[in-house]
Amino acid sequence: MTEAPRRQLIPGCNAPEPRPATPEPLWREVLGDQLRELRRRNRESLAETASRAGISPQYLSEVERGLKEPSSEMIAAVAGALGTTLGGLAESVAGELRVRREAAVLGVRQDLVSRRDLVSRRDLATRYRSSGPVALALAA
Repeated sequence: MTEAPRRQLIPGCNAPEPRPATPEPLWREVLGDQLRELRRRNRESLAETASRAGISPQYLSEVERGLKEPSSEMIAAVAGALGTTLGGLAESVAGELRVRREAAVLGVRQDLVSRRDLVSRRDLATRYRSSGPVALALAA
């Protein structure tokens, strides 16, 4: 049997409710989002991009939806078909993962923060929650 946390039983105690842990997004999910965004920005269909990359449209669709873990060769082929490089795409994915992680740590809805905002740690801390140990640690 588990016991309820005592601080919640003390009258007048302002203990915050524990937040449910938000799982970090997987690399393949963010990669898929980035590829889809690039493809749509180029106003291309799945078939057009897949043809230039030398893969099937079905496979590209699965990669964009985060269902497949493509090899680095496959990612490089799709990146090239979309006019970018493997390195540039990797940097973009890493930046998005960083922003999503920081948003989760601060308890900010991820749809309020995107990599397009170019939000730094200090900006997140002051914009969404300017006090508390987590915000201070992130701003440091």
